[in-house]
Amino acid sequence: MRIEYTGLSEINGALIALDGVTGVSYDELAEITLRDGSRRHGRVILIDGERVMLEVFEGTAGIDLKNTGTRFLAKPMTLGVSEELLGRVFDGTGRPADGLGEIYADDRRDINGSAINPVSREYPKSCILTGISSIDATCSLIRGQKLPIFSGAGLAHNELAAQIVRQAHVIGDDEGKFVIVFCAMGIKNDTADFFRRDFAESGALGRTVMFLNLASDPIIERILAPRCALTAAEYLAFDRGYHVLVVMTDMTFYCEALREFSSSKGEIPSRKGYPSYMYSDLASLYERAGLIHGKSGSVTLMPILTMPGDDISHPIPDLTGYITEGQIVLSQELARKGIYPPVSILPSLSRLMKDGTGKGFTRPDHPDLSNQLFASYSEVSSARSLATVIGEDELSERDKLYLKFGSELERRFITQGMYEPRSLDQTLDMGWDLLSILPREELSRVSDKVLDEHYRGGVK
Repeated sequence: MRIEYTGLSEINGALIALDGVTGVSYDELAEITLRDGSRRHGRVILIDGERVMLEVFEGTAGIDLKNTGTRFLAKPMTLGVSEELLGRVFDGTGRPADGLGEIYADDRRDINGSAINPVSREYPKSCILTGISSIDATCSLIRGQKLPIFSGAGLAHNELAAQIVRQAHVIGDDEGKFVIVFCAMGIKNDTADFFRRDFAESGALGRTVMFLNLASDPIIERILAPRCALTAAEYLAFDRGYHVLVVMTDMTFYCEALREFSSSKGEIPSRKGYPSYMYSDLASLYERAGLIHGKSGSVTLMPILTMPGDDISHPIPDLTGYITEGQIVLSQELARKGIYPPVSILPSLSRLMKDGTGKGFTRPDHPDLSNQLFASYSEVSSARSLATVIGEDELSERDKLYLKFGSELERRFITQGMYEPRSLDQTLDMGWDLLSILPREELSRVSDKVLDEHYRGGVK
């Protein structure tokens, strides 16, 4: 027998509180009946003795303290899953947002999921190509990896996210089993329209599941959207054998929603007002990605976040960096030069790249090229710094060559059209062409055997 509790103790933003409640569980769903008979839904987020606090999905406007009835449903929030998810658009709570009606669900899964048991994890070793030279050559994405993109205000991270969704693919026989789960949080209507239109016109929507939480939607959906997306990804990967790339933007809006809810609950804030449990909360999302022994599918995660004030030490990128295996950093300086995508090669890093590139995975010369591009581009920074002090005319011939190499790398290699997919062979061959601007003796990170095969002999 279900008990209905009449009346509320408190209303605070999107939260309501009830006293005298027993026998409920954390994350349990509740049905809230208003005075006019309309119904809303919420979930339990805090239990303090017999006091229970709930998040109301549809917001608390119109709810009064005396005439509101609450019934607890004895189950967590679930998402209906099947292969019919592909090609569909949902809101942040998993309800269809494309006018095509409900999907026929093979199962319903708890959206909270759980992190993959480390004992069950399989080490990631295969590459996912994005068709973007600055990522594929120097910061390769590995199947099952968690590789965030650190962006800044005004940078083209939405365009980059759309390009990755359009162009990403796996190498080999698994090409037909590669799909995308795309989750956008706190975005404006015009941005949502851009993603929908871009994916539909490019044909990418057919292999994509979209979850869109708009800035005008209830803030609770911002907390639920990535959990729904990862639940869909886990089902497609570990039940249906797909290789799933999950792209989530913008995690900064998600963390700001966490901060708002934490403040509403009266919790003691940590750094910059964010809750002290933000690290574990982010880990509960990020650690759902990976490979599992005995399962043919995989979940690869690319969360995108805008660094407040372009501060990479801010709690959001800082904590994300602790959990994930590297980062791709977008540069304001490159963007001011008109370069797209403005991927800053030197601070970008893929910690698993060495295990998924090279012979048997991509091309044997891939790791050597990547190492040499990093080393040579770092010399460009030194030459540019010196030029600002003594002037470019006073530089040595060696430093002038590095300046030329840096300019050509940014103009030809990093700069790429938004609708210009590049194959890995194109990217690596272009990298060798650029390195051949430099004298052979400057390429100290590459063996003579590899140089004999790929060095162009002073191509200008």
